[in-house]
Amino acid sequence: MNIRIGLVDDHQMFLDGMVSVLSQKSNFEIVFAVNNAQLALNKIALDLPDIIITDISMPNMNGIEFIKALKNKHVGIKILVVSMFGNLQTYEDIDGYLLKETEKDKLITAIEDIVHRNQKVFWHIEKKTNSFEFNKNILSPREKEIIKLIAQELTTEEIANRLNSSKHTIETHRKNIFVKLQIKSTAGLILKALQLGVLPSI
Repeated sequence: MNIRIGLVDDHQMFLDGMVSVLSQKSNFEIVFAVNNAQLALNKIALDLPDIIITDISMPNMNGIEFIKALKNKHVGIKILVVSMFGNLQTYEDIDGYLLKETEKDKLITAIEDIVHRNQKVFWHIEKKTNSFEFNKNILSPREKEIIKLIAQELTTEEIANRLNSSKHTIETHRKNIFVKLQIKSTAGLILKALQLGVLPSI
């Protein structure tokens, strides 16, 4: 059975990364992916997903207000919070809470546990694991710089000009980054860079 998902996060790069990751699952259907809570409520009024995945820290209507408004109209809807913050004011109205650094496979498992098995999922990470720190530290300063420029949607040629380097050198760095972070696409790179703190998140 397909799982229909609504995504809400005001950080567009993270939102795009989530769409890319979750769309790889054949039984996951992205109903909408929006960058503010009010737009999400408008979308939900037209087409109700099985689960909403939302951030907490958002402008105008924050995640707490969004969850309350959502539960007032749709009591049974599943809600998974994915945030940079390690705590939440209340767990009463939600079905799960993950940190944005949570691995892709664990995120997918959490969604399936919540929707198909009616489980509550609260996996708090007090300290980053050794492997997480290792992955972050194996990136060189130049590789981190290139990641930031890729996130700004600069082309290989533009990055080479910015860093006074050759296109071949930038391509080599890019390939090394993809190998080190075990990713296959630019969307995956952005998501991983956000998880590792190489790119700033909200």
